[in-house]
Amino acid sequence: MDRVIDTVNAFDDYAGNYDQWFDSPEGKALFSAEVEAVRLLTKGLEHPFLEIGVGTGRFAEKLGIDIGIDPSDKALDIARKRGIRVQQATGEILPFKDGIFGAVFLLFTLCFVKDAGAVIAEAKRVLKSGGGLIIGFINRESPWGEHYMKKKTEGHPIYRHARFYTIDEVAGLLRQVGMGVGAYASTLCRQPSQELTGEKAYDKLIGDAGFVCILSRKE
Repeated sequence: MDRVIDTVNAFDDYAGNYDQWFDSPEGKALFSAEVEAVRLLTKGLEHPFLEIGVGTGRFAEKLGIDIGIDPSDKALDIARKRGIRVQQATGEILPFKDGIFGAVFLLFTLCFVKDAGAVIAEAKRVLKSGGGLIIGFINRESPWGEHYMKKKTEGHPIYRHARFYTIDEVAGLLRQVGMGVGAYASTLCRQPSQELTGEKAYDKLIGDAGFVCILSRKE
């Protein structure tokens, strides 16, 4: 069974547990900081918004995303209950016409896809001219990256399927499709073992931040 099928099956099997984690004290603290980091880059972006890898719809609900796609049936069932308009699809083959979205979001999705370059190319294709692609990811070269890499090596049911990226690697994937970095936002600057409540988001790149967002505009 290939990695993609394994990943989809894992999200189907653990969709409920994954979603409930966001209601834990740690989940609430991390999610609040991550949403704020993404919001710092949404100013001036026009609807409609698309999220690739919408999962259970937590980010889509908070960010006012209009439509989401995901290959996991069970995750999409939860997203629908949040009122999110969703379709079952993969990021490598988006079921949309060219140039129809004002913004596309890839939030914690890049590490789970089969072909990251193809997903970014598809995101660019469906963006309007001047539209923005926001990629939010765990920075592998950070204490949080080490934390999640440890989970991966220990066989975590979700993260064992992940491939974590560095900031330079994500910027390189954008360059491959003719896009560049327009702005950064960062959060999770504390150690995983430290108190997380009150974690702040910054409208700049912090190299050892655990969660980094990149905004790239389509010319």
